[in-house]
Amino acid sequence: MNGNYLDSYAPLLLMFILAAGLAGVLITVSTIVGRHKRTREKDQPYECGIAPTGDARHPFSVHFYMVGLIFILFDIEAIFLYPWALVYKDLKVFGFAEMLLYIIILLVGYIYLWKKGALDWDR
Repeated sequence: MNGNYLDSYAPLLLMFILAAGLAGVLITVSTIVGRHKRTREKDQPYECGIAPTGDARHPFSVHFYMVGLIFILFDIEAIFLYPWALVYKDLKVFGFAEMLLYIIILLVGYIYLWKKGALDWDR
């Protein structure tokens, strides 16, 4: 490895050092300056301003998991569409066919969620 190769990573290394240093400084300052008075209200779990009732370990509806599945489905779609759009000219017909197959698989997942009622918010 020559010096020129390592010099290209110097700004990235500097950014990581500065980010870690800033995080450390902010945590240190907040522990020094902040109040440390423990109260009953501070020790309770925060639940959107509502006083907690019952056990925290009750089962959730499957609807919440379906919403998570929708998020993952479309989040991953966006992650793969951006790089594909950047190299679309180089891929030509093969790249178009691959992305068409990918979109079809996503549509199958979307239709599955639709049929399962994950998009029905009135239930």
